[in-house]
Amino acid sequence: MRTIALLPEGTVSHEAVLYLFGDEEVRLKHYKQISDVFLSVVNGEADYSVIPVENTIEGSVSLHMDWLVHEVDVPMQLEWVYPSIQNLIGRKNEFESEGQVDYSRIKRVLSHPVAMAQCQQFIRTHLPQAELENVGSTAEAIQSVASHAGEGWTAIGTVLGAERYGLDPLARKITDHNNNFTRFVLIGPEKIELAGRKATRKTSILVTLPADFPGALHQVLSAFAWRKLNLSRIESRPTKKKLGNYYFYMDVLEEVESILLGAAVAEIEALGCQVRVLGSYPSYTYTDLQPELKSEGD
Repeated sequence: MRTIALLPEGTVSHEAVLYLFGDEEVRLKHYKQISDVFLSVVNGEADYSVIPVENTIEGSVSLHMDWLVHEVDVPMQLEWVYPSIQNLIGRKNEFESEGQVDYSRIKRVLSHPVAMAQCQQFIRTHLPQAELENVGSTAEAIQSVASHAGEGWTAIGTVLGAERYGLDPLARKITDHNNNFTRFVLIGPEKIELAGRKATRKTSILVTLPADFPGALHQVLSAFAWRKLNLSRIESRPTKKKLGNYYFYMDVLEEVESILLGAAVAEIEALGCQVRVLGSYPSYTYTDLQPELKSEGD
């Protein structure tokens, strides 16, 4: 049985893992901090760690990407996407009046900063008077609300989290956009495939350009372009070694073992660039995993 490390019970990460593995039995180990999720697989406490790396609304989760690059050397082995459905969580008997939620009674809203940022329109419209407080996870926010009954506290988080801590969804699907998805990766030492599931292949690489090389990025991109290798993502991030020095994170829709990608990497290295492969893995879309749940989260 696989052991999977992830953020606390009731987070979107928790929902996403349950969805990914379906009926397959896995052992879940929950950690409060994402640093502990990363280190669990490094220290041999888990087979894989679940890392949210990108969101439709907020883009890259920079802290998590930096951990993948600078703090650990563990390959990505699988990726999938899952809808980030956020809800306003609290106690109905504390805020309802004649069957309607009285938002003016809400004094404080707690959540993870990424989840909070996904719900700004709802907050501005319904909760302008509320104090906003960022915490380590949506589950931590819900747990805090559960322990502060009668104080006007609410959380932004999942329905699963509300169920785990005996609270109620006061307002469902409060994200600014209906197509809000999060991209997750499993990192670990061993390759993993999901039997009977359709997947595309993807390779994630880091490219560090040589100093004082005019047109280097153009030549790097040309190495992919003339071979008709599709880049689904390219992003610059600081190397943290010197001000103004950046590496480029790239997702290539190709297996690392392919002749074309191997030739492209060789050409890039010949330019004096450094190339590091972060992983080559199956990539599953939401509907490819379980098509019968296609309408969920629409």
